[in-house]
Amino acid sequence: MIKKIPYLFFAVLFAVMGGFSEETAQNKDQQIQQKLEHSITVTANRIEKSTKKVATSVTVITREELEKFKHSSVYQALQHVAGLNTVQSGPPGQNASVFIRGANSSHTKIMLDGTELNDPMDPSRSYDLSHLLLENIDRIEIIRGPQSTLYGSDAMAGVINIITRQKQGKPSVHLSSSGGTYETIQGKGVISGSTEPFSYSLGASYFQTNGFSAASSRYKGNTEKDGYRNTTVSGKLGLQLKKNMSLHFSLRKIDAETNIDNSGGDYGDDPNSTGNYDLTFLKGGFRGLFVQNRWEAKVDFSYADSLREYNNPSDMLHPFSSDRSEYKSQVFKVDFQNNLFLHESNTLTLGLEFHKEKGSSFYEGQSFLGPYQSGFPDQDASDTGVYIQDQINWDDRFLASVGARYDHHSTAGNSLTYRIAPLYLFRNTGTKIKTTIGTGFKSPSLYQLYAPATFFGPVGNTELNPEKNLGWDAGVEQEFFSGRLLIRAAYYWNRFQDLIDFDFSKGYINIGEATSQGTELSLESIPYKDIALSLSYTWCETQDKSTGLELLRRPEHKASAKIKYDGLKKTHMTLTLLYVGEREDNFYQNSITARVILPDYTLVHASFSTHLFNDVQVFARLENILNAEYELIKGYAAPGFSVYGGLTLEF
Repeated sequence: MIKKIPYLFFAVLFAVMGGFSEETAQNKDQQIQQKLEHSITVTANRIEKSTKKVATSVTVITREELEKFKHSSVYQALQHVAGLNTVQSGPPGQNASVFIRGANSSHTKIMLDGTELNDPMDPSRSYDLSHLLLENIDRIEIIRGPQSTLYGSDAMAGVINIITRQKQGKPSVHLSSSGGTYETIQGKGVISGSTEPFSYSLGASYFQTNGFSAASSRYKGNTEKDGYRNTTVSGKLGLQLKKNMSLHFSLRKIDAETNIDNSGGDYGDDPNSTGNYDLTFLKGGFRGLFVQNRWEAKVDFSYADSLREYNNPSDMLHPFSSDRSEYKSQVFKVDFQNNLFLHESNTLTLGLEFHKEKGSSFYEGQSFLGPYQSGFPDQDASDTGVYIQDQINWDDRFLASVGARYDHHSTAGNSLTYRIAPLYLFRNTGTKIKTTIGTGFKSPSLYQLYAPATFFGPVGNTELNPEKNLGWDAGVEQEFFSGRLLIRAAYYWNRFQDLIDFDFSKGYINIGEATSQGTELSLESIPYKDIALSLSYTWCETQDKSTGLELLRRPEHKASAKIKYDGLKKTHMTLTLLYVGEREDNFYQNSITARVILPDYTLVHASFSTHLFNDVQVFARLENILNAEYELIKGYAAPGFSVYGGLTLEF
């Protein structure tokens, strides 16, 4: 099956192209019907630009797609993106990660409205995607490949930027309520619009589910359900000071509680272990145009305060053990960006970033050996980065971005990165040839730097160097049938060095080295009126250079298909298919670690929505229609066949 996937991709391609030819012969008038549109990205070059005019491998998940496919979370929306693999340890609320092009999950920078969310008190400074709902979200932009030149530390594999809604025009209200399998309920509301000189969007959502056992019930002793609750409030406000000057403010508050199991596998259940997550995110900024609109200045200030608390009292299954812990972190950032529109063929971007993070943690536990306590006292680190990027446009045929960046970390020292990204457009044939090459880095986390030594030996290491990588890709994009069919193909290669790993005798040290390479193929088309089809296939090969083994939880093969149908009046129907191939994982059972192979799996989802009246829509979403049994992480459960339905009111 795995070896046949690329051939199936091309078989579908030829079938689609045959459909175009047949349709054109039957009805030439349909040549002027719907046409694929290139999305606008602000993440690829820090300036609004059509995806057609950037060399970066970028995917934009639009608000329209989020609405039609009825996704409920950012994690769910990312599952079908080429080059990505998503992993979650159980039902909603359990830890969720994303791997871009075979890199570690900590090598992806997760951003909200252009500001990072990565948690300083996570040991590797990654971010848990499980708590990001889609309430008040306008679109999600994913850029693949090293992006440290524009975004600094953590952007070694790519960037995921989640952008909040900000609507112009008359005020509108969007209300939605839904429920379904696993005793799940969700309600959300958004009000947005503009009235001179203000634009605004305010939203709130509540999500609750009783879930299922995170430790898979396919193993012994796992029957207790692990529920989840999430309350999110968000807002975005714009103020037009003058024609060429404006202010903007945004906030997001997340309060979540998750029931947690001790482990995957046999007897991993825990009936009373809980985790609480609290995030307060604030951002404000200024934008101005000066010198006859040739100089655009942006200044942004952001602050994120995060608290994670875990409480696991003793119970009948664990009568002699208990533990409690908390992790606090704060991140403050200033970003000063200047865009100089020197000529219609040349735009120069200069920027300065200052980033300061602070964190602490506390743990106490009780076991057969007696009480135990450990603490991570307040520690902080800062980073100052300066970057420059030149964007060249010669007659909308040859376009290129060339950039460099210098960062100084208060403990880990200096990092110098660069990126070159040219492309050429053959307008007569609708062909785009592109390539990129760049470097990235990741500064050590607070824990890796400062974690106190234990009885067994050292942990933190202030002599750590940043992790680094070199990556390049090359690809082609081709349009057919007056822009109703778009095919993309790209090959990528990455080398990761100085990866930070733990040594029991030395603590954290720079010891790791790994490589990844692969191919991304995608197709978007409108083969018939009111039908949109998208296909993608990813081949990814990884290797840990110190062991010669594949990196864990990275499938070599992944394929997806999406079909949208809007032919019925005020009715939308979608069908999606996701195939994920075999991948390796570690299985921790009875104090023994074994390397295992997780079988491949196929998921089929569908959604349906129709308007009863102009302002009232009913919808249904079916997930895992084939009721596939699969594991994303060895020993942990994944959702079975699920049905959700609800009502939306918009006026």
